Amino acid sequence: MQEWLSREAMLLGREAVERLEQASVAVFGLGGVGSYTAEALARAGIGRLVLVDGDTVSDTNRNRQLGALVSTIGLSKAEVTAARVRDINPVCRVEAHTLFYLPGEEGGLLDGLDYAADAVDTVAAKLSLAEECRRRGIPLVSAMGCGNKLDPTAFRAADIYDTKVCPLCRVMRRELKARGIPSLRVVYSEEPPLTPLPGGEEPAEGKRALPGSVSFVPGAAGLILAGEIIKGLAGLGPEAGRE
Repeated sequence: MQEWLSREAMLLGREAVERLEQASVAVFGLGGVGSYTAEALARAGIGRLVLVDGDTVSDTNRNRQLGALVSTIGLSKAEVTAARVRDINPVCRVEAHTLFYLPGEEGGLLDGLDYAADAVDTVAAKLSLAEECRRRGIPLVSAMGCGNKLDPTAFRAADIYDTKVCPLCRVMRRELKARGIPSLRVVYSEEPPLTPLPGGEEPAEGKRALPGSVSFVPGAAGLILAGEIIKGLAGLGPEAGRE
């Protein structure tokens, strides 16, 4: 066990920390939620991190995404996050994949994983990840809607079929049931979505309206998501994605 993880070992136990150092985890989506998930996993000493996001850092990401700085605008989110991971834990085997996860095109990204984190934006990608992880027996934790929220204390970790309030959860419950998927560990908010005020960023032509966001909400969800994975690997919580 690396010495810098000694305070973690005081809570999880040395053997659990050593398991984390041998674990392989993927984070799909490295925005407001996923960037905090990846960072917390890196600081927990996860031995291999697979980071997947096809986007680049934009100026409007700076209000909520860890890797979004004036100096990183225009750079790959996956590469920026990977650089942070290497600076936190140089022995972490980190892989940066500058691509979007598309249904049916996982391209080996799930190979050898012990856990996966879903912080992507589209329902199609979330459902595809849930199906593929279930088929492979990979525990998955999925982030639900975090936009248009102001209460970071309203987030919960639960099975998708035990959720309420969140509109995305409602859609996911219906679609997962139709696919015969009986469970999925999720992080969701019980705060009703707020209606954005006028004057925000305009969406690109043909794209859906952009949600409002603040610095202290998506990160809270990302840390809870990472906590579910870390506790699962350490044997201290429910194994996400398992029946």
